[in-house]
Amino acid sequence: MIRIGILGDIGSGKSYIASKFGYPVFNADKEVNKLYLKDKKVFKKLNRVLPNYIKSFPINKNQVVSAILANEKNLKKIIKIVHLEVRKKMNTFLKKNKNKKAIILDVPLLLENKLNKEKDILIFVQSNKLLILRRLKQRNNFNSEIIKKFKKIQLPLDYKKKKSHFIIKNNFTPFSVKKSVKLILKKIL
Repeated sequence: MIRIGILGDIGSGKSYIASKFGYPVFNADKEVNKLYLKDKKVFKKLNRVLPNYIKSFPINKNQVVSAILANEKNLKKIIKIVHLEVRKKMNTFLKKNKNKKAIILDVPLLLENKLNKEKDILIFVQSNKLLILRRLKQRNNFNSEIIKKFKKIQLPLDYKKKKSHFIIKNNFTPFSVKKSVKLILKKIL
């Protein structure tokens, strides 16, 4: 099985590009959302360490945002609990798809959490900063302070770019993305 990791900036279109490969995708952000909505065990753990913020189940993202904005240490507490569960979900995904030709890992902190393997094919999604900002502002949950906090825990983009085997320039047009994905698949399969 070929493991393809998608790297890039927040809002650069990683999930969109991951979906264009035509292979099973593990989307860490979607898994986090599922945990907040459906996992009582995660709620209890978060409620125990952040009782002033995480008060009700299903967990409302605004509670998480408030906790993160209130104190730098709260983000670390959330990450410690949530990432352990996401890692378990990823391992289940990998086992379930072990006979597939390829799988896509859409995990924002893939390198930071050392979830990548040496043989993984890493693809960096490069996008125009102004286009990214414009797209982020269109999201209902846009919060520039939260984005700054998340960027602080991420490795520098230049580092991720250097570590990558391929770069996809995402100008947010389906044609160019499709063409880039096709070329990459041709080289690695």
